[in-house]
Amino acid sequence: MNTVLPVHDTFEIEKRYSAAPAAVYQAFAEREKKRRWYAESPSHEQLAYSLDFRVDGGEELTARMLPGTPIAGATLRWSSLYAEIVPNERIVFFQTLDVDQRRVSGALITVLISPDAGGTCVRLTHQAVYFEGADGPEIRKMGWEHLLESIAGTVGQA
Repeated sequence: MNTVLPVHDTFEIEKRYSAAPAAVYQAFAEREKKRRWYAESPSHEQLAYSLDFRVDGGEELTARMLPGTPIAGATLRWSSLYAEIVPNERIVFFQTLDVDQRRVSGALITVLISPDAGGTCVRLTHQAVYFEGADGPEIRKMGWEHLLESIAGTVGQA
């Protein structure tokens, strides 16, 4: 039996925005704002999106990858469960990713939101285990960097 061992990885990303912490927090908390920067993408067709932003609430995005992407035609489902929410300060959630109904990763994600020189600093810490067939830490980090950049269109960037 040839078993591929899981890969564990942790990365941090820091991003600064010109908006106040409350505005950045709302980009995570309000369904329509979050849908714009998180669920919409030129690389996939959004099939379903839901957000219940509260402790023990969840978020789910299901999308089909479009032609020109490495896994064109695949259906991806990101499912999250919120573990802790401190308004305007901290969001902690667990997230799994399934590709064509096969679990490829599980992560603990912490988002710290703090005032910073008239704006806001966001520090995202992503701790994950990647199973066989996962995109891996480098691609996941690149994805989160893109997502955090996308928030700037909603709240402003420093």
